[in-house]
Amino acid sequence: MNIENVQAFLAALEKNNEKAWFDDHKQTYQDDIVTPILSLVAAVHEPLAALNPPLRAEAKTNGSLRRIYRDTRFSKDKTPYNTHVHLVFWAGHHATKSPGTHIALHKDGYGFGAGFWALDKEQLARMRAQIVSDEGKKISDVVGAVEAHGVQLMAPQLARVPRGFDADVPYANWLKYKGLVVRNARQPYDPAVFNNVDKLRDFVVEICANMSPLNRYLMEHVF
Repeated sequence: MNIENVQAFLAALEKNNEKAWFDDHKQTYQDDIVTPILSLVAAVHEPLAALNPPLRAEAKTNGSLRRIYRDTRFSKDKTPYNTHVHLVFWAGHHATKSPGTHIALHKDGYGFGAGFWALDKEQLARMRAQIVSDEGKKISDVVGAVEAHGVQLMAPQLARVPRGFDADVPYANWLKYKGLVVRNARQPYDPAVFNNVDKLRDFVVEICANMSPLNRYLMEHVF
């Protein structure tokens, strides 16, 4: 992958976020982004499958490489294309319905994160039961383990401890979460890594391995 080509395409797309422009530059998108990204996904398939939990790397569009087309049905922003490249490697049965590690390439840098944002009723009940069972020790340890690698836990979705739980216990803040997601602050690209096939493969595997404690917690106790 040539990261300068990726940056140039995303910067141009941001300025020309319309179908006519994209149609005229679709081959550039295929050559500079889709083909090298899918090659990268194929290269990390085996090492990610060896992690705990195993992560799935699916080398196809709308597999690990998410679609560039935006869903504008419920958005005031009707621009048709995402101006970043979104990669996901997931632990469960579905790319967007399972815990996993996400990597995003932007015109000015990359970001990554892990976890799952919106647990359903049964999943949330299991997480809260686990938190109560050991007074928040495991979840605290897990979040601390991944935060040591440059990510930060997103703020809780609830302002108050949910009804039926003690708001005065030391671990009460964990009960305000309806999902667990960590993210890093966007980082500048290192061309020595992003323009080198082997180094980039190892870098992606390292990110996913560092995020494993959070994905493992969710798979073992919630999903």
